[in-house]
Amino acid sequence: MNKKQLLNEEFLKSIESKYIFSNIPINRLKSCPEDVDIKSQLENLRNKIKLVENCDLRNYSNKIVFGDGNFNSKIMIVGDGPDEEDVKIGKPFMGEVGSLLDRMLSAINLKRESVYITNLLNYITPDDRKPTSAEINRYLEFLIEHIFIINPKILVIVGSTAMEALVGKNIKISRERGQWKELLFKNKTFLSIITFHPSYLLRQPEQKKYSWEDLKKIKQKSQDLKIKI
Repeated sequence: MNKKQLLNEEFLKSIESKYIFSNIPINRLKSCPEDVDIKSQLENLRNKIKLVENCDLRNYSNKIVFGDGNFNSKIMIVGDGPDEEDVKIGKPFMGEVGSLLDRMLSAINLKRESVYITNLLNYITPDDRKPTSAEINRYLEFLIEHIFIINPKILVIVGSTAMEALVGKNIKISRERGQWKELLFKNKTFLSIITFHPSYLLRQPEQKKYSWEDLKKIKQKSQDLKIKI
């Protein structure tokens, strides 16, 4: 044994009592405790909504549409409620409406997978009617809990029903859209912006120019807040 080999052997002996070597590969993709906690909170909320009693919406559909996207995202999108395409797939903003939302996000270098998406209502309304005040208030409580779990830096409110629930009644989305607002829930503020719902833009394509202005503000604010996308 030469001097170099001897030194290597002495070095290994010196560290073998301190370190254990294994051929088992390291799993670097394990969920961190924070991820597990968020998943658990979301699942608990989902179950709570599924067990809601005396609800015409739940009795009518009985198929919950909860959320989609990245629950670690600092950008959260809240729409009005699911439509038939959403119910079929079980996720919000599907079908033609979802395709338009995806294109809107792509225009500011965002993907569906890089934001978190949900709705005020988790069940479809019969005949696509406007929800009652009682229904809005009931699901608003769940939505606020949902917002606290995700804890976004930017809350994007999409549609007039979600706007009325989160911001207030007797206001018009055409006047309120594109303005940054701080919403206060349970002594915590959330930075928010209102914009038109993609379903409305499909019916009124001439309004897309205003949504584009809102999207540019969202992009700029995400850069200002150093939100990783």
